[in-house]
Amino acid sequence: MPYRILIVDDDKEFREEFKECFYEYSILEAGTGQQALDVLTKSNEIDIVFLDVHLPDTTGIKLLSKLRQTHPDLCVIILTGYGTKDIVIDALQGKADDYIEKPLDIEKTKLMIKCLIESKVETGDVINGNIQEKIKRIMHFAQRNVDKKVNLYDAAKLVYMSPKYLSRIFKQEVGINFSEYRLNIKIKRSKELLKKTGLSIEHIADDLGYENLESFTRIFKKYTGTTPSQYRKSISIL
Repeated sequence: MPYRILIVDDDKEFREEFKECFYEYSILEAGTGQQALDVLTKSNEIDIVFLDVHLPDTTGIKLLSKLRQTHPDLCVIILTGYGTKDIVIDALQGKADDYIEKPLDIEKTKLMIKCLIESKVETGDVINGNIQEKIKRIMHFAQRNVDKKVNLYDAAKLVYMSPKYLSRIFKQEVGINFSEYRLNIKIKRSKELLKKTGLSIEHIADDLGYENLESFTRIFKKYTGTTPSQYRKSISIL
């Protein structure tokens, strides 16, 4: 029997497109929060819920809170067309298993579904409250928000820790502090964009959330020993 996914979104066209893209699964639909609760009441076999942040009768975050009380083991992915830091933090604080922005990247979404199902099968519970899992969650948060201005306080808020305590255990577990970890991600991502795309350096700097080209160039050179343009030229020669 195929795994069952509930898509909760008031956009009927989006729901139809979702069903077409993920035809290998059994897809159930709900256009409101109440409809979603009705579906879940009738069926105990839903594996994953894709939940939009804005619904006609409630918000996705409020519905998520209810689902965590009534269906604590249910995998929930928040759908957002906004991608703001606050929405992401609210979703993950509410113990969403993940979030994804619209329009959907189909391959990325398929991989997300596969990973959640495998994790659920192996452990019986996607969410683990120990320190290692919280650190992994923060690392994932930083990776997914490489282009946004997230900081230690945002990360601490996400896992209900004090910034001071998180700073200590993050360095203990990862080997570097949170700001260094974020910077490493940005440098790695900038190298990938310089190597694999034809985007201008100004565009890359903007995409990665740098204030201006000068700031990007200065930081890139400090950590790589070369400027972005020099790095791109050296790659093209190879």
